[in-house]
Amino acid sequence: MHKLLSWIQFVLVPWLGAPGVFLAAFLDSSFLSLPEINDMIVVAAAVAHPETCWRVAVMATLGSLGGCVVLWWLGRRGGEEFLVRRFGVVRVGRIRAAFERWDVLALAVPALLPPPMPFKIFVLSAGAFGVSLRRFVLTLTVARGLRYLFWTLLGLLYGEEALATLKAVDRWCAERAVLLGLVAVAVALGSVAALAWRRRSGSASAA
Repeated sequence: MHKLLSWIQFVLVPWLGAPGVFLAAFLDSSFLSLPEINDMIVVAAAVAHPETCWRVAVMATLGSLGGCVVLWWLGRRGGEEFLVRRFGVVRVGRIRAAFERWDVLALAVPALLPPPMPFKIFVLSAGAFGVSLRRFVLTLTVARGLRYLFWTLLGLLYGEEALATLKAVDRWCAERAVLLGLVAVAVALGSVAALAWRRRSGSASAA
């Protein structure tokens, strides 16, 4: 995987330019998993070519959006049964509860956060759970755009230090993957409990 990431970052993207950034982001958000590569490409572009780095951020956003639309379509076609077969009934139930409670914020927050925060399951779920394509595209355009804008500005302001910061964030998250996973599970369980309490309270009021 490391060799593939290096080849994309140092061979494919410099060779193809902006279309290479789009392709890398598209593949990462659809059929492959290339952790942090788009963030690194965006930061590196801001450091090396500050006058044109905004194009890289735009292409990364559009490529990611394109790949996510493919997954949204697969989720819409497959429905909840497809999600259950792939991820299990318990996990899908937690994701459904998150969407019922937070709506598109359940998609926006994972789109903003770095790995190991799961993301593709939320994209597939958005399609399966009936989030409209218009709201889906708008949410991801804002979330991914803000993410790449953040790293672009960091690269412009701090140069090579921004790359070190990105790697440090990636390393910090990787070292605490279990803890972050437990926090995500706790949040999901809390959402389910709160939703159940609200429904019970509503039923009691109606009675």
